[in-house]
Amino acid sequence: MRHCTVGSVMTRQVVTVSPGTGFREIVALLTEYDITAVPVVGPDHRPLGVVSEADLLRTQLAQYDPASLLPAPVHLRGTGTTAADLMTAPAVCTTPDSTVVAAARLMARRRVKRLPVVSPADGRLIGTVSRGDLLRVFLRDDHAIRREIVEDVLTTLEGASPSLITVDVSQGEVTLSGTTAPHCPTAALRELCAAVDGVVSVTDRTTSPLAPPARLAAAGR
Repeated sequence: MRHCTVGSVMTRQVVTVSPGTGFREIVALLTEYDITAVPVVGPDHRPLGVVSEADLLRTQLAQYDPASLLPAPVHLRGTGTTAADLMTAPAVCTTPDSTVVAAARLMARRRVKRLPVVSPADGRLIGTVSRGDLLRVFLRDDHAIRREIVEDVLTTLEGASPSLITVDVSQGEVTLSGTTAPHCPTAALRELCAAVDGVVSVTDRTTSPLAPPARLAAAGR
């Protein structure tokens, strides 16, 4: 069983800017391509940082506003007008062979909405992956999900068998029913099913027959 990788869902046509790209041009690119951030790349096409809408808003927050009772935050004054001044650096990147699970966790941990995807060989930018890209895995066909559970989970987990366990999948929601062997690790069964790409939830309705009583080793015991 293999997780979907970033390379299979990433966007390969990447809108980039150079360190000298100006504020207004960055805003125009975000608007034109309906994106929320853009990588800043050097001459070697390696990511130097990322300029996001939040980075751009810092400049707006620093502007003088006579109608406001609050002064501009001191740490926002003098934010600059080029990508080099505005970007968050270094860029938080991933690679095409990373799983979508790993990419999602990295986004959550670093609190970013998209990641530049770089080549493991030379670090050059080859794509970007957004939250929306990662969510596409949940559009996987129910039949494909069921087939993977039957062929890759039930046939390899000790105590589980496709002949004893029925797998139903609807809208990514998996329901297991039937019988498992007494020694089947049911918690592991649920976890493996949940780890299949496209699975939204797992409901375990399987039952396990009681293990037969152990035979006495010697008479009289």
